[in-house]
Amino acid sequence: MTDTLPDRAVDSEHFRRALAVHAAGVVVITAQTDGIPVGLTATSFSSVSLDPPLVSFYVDQSSTTWPWLRSADHFAVNVLASDQVEVAARFARKGVDRFAEPTRWRPGPLGAPLLQDVSAHLICLPHETVDVGDHTLVVGLVAEANVHSTGRPLLYHQGRFGRFIANT
Repeated sequence: MTDTLPDRAVDSEHFRRALAVHAAGVVVITAQTDGIPVGLTATSFSSVSLDPPLVSFYVDQSSTTWPWLRSADHFAVNVLASDQVEVAARFARKGVDRFAEPTRWRPGPLGAPLLQDVSAHLICLPHETVDVGDHTLVVGLVAEANVHSTGRPLLYHQGRFGRFIANT
């Protein structure tokens, strides 16, 4: 059955436009390897399971950050608040020191960088990785969860970052 799927698959541009209408939450995944902090912006973050507590995100296999994240013994999920557009953009950019000023962060309990002023931090242990298409699915076991603010989340929609406005 999978042999016929490539002939039926929509082209990447149509697929990209269709996915752009789906709003996604924004997180920054951070870790530290050999004393070097690394991180990237992810809009593919999702909860997987409550028991055990598992979360996931996808990372492009061509990411230069992925080899550093992969070798870390744990990682942090920094759930961004609606006013953290610049943080999301910075960690999505290539060729910059993502942890330099104006980024505000501190080492977490196990060493992974924790970004300041986020809505929540999840400290995760690597659970499983699976190569899927041109991305790698990363599943983490949540070892610690801290909620700092229940304010508005940062969202990604139609190629832009934005804020959620609840219906009243």
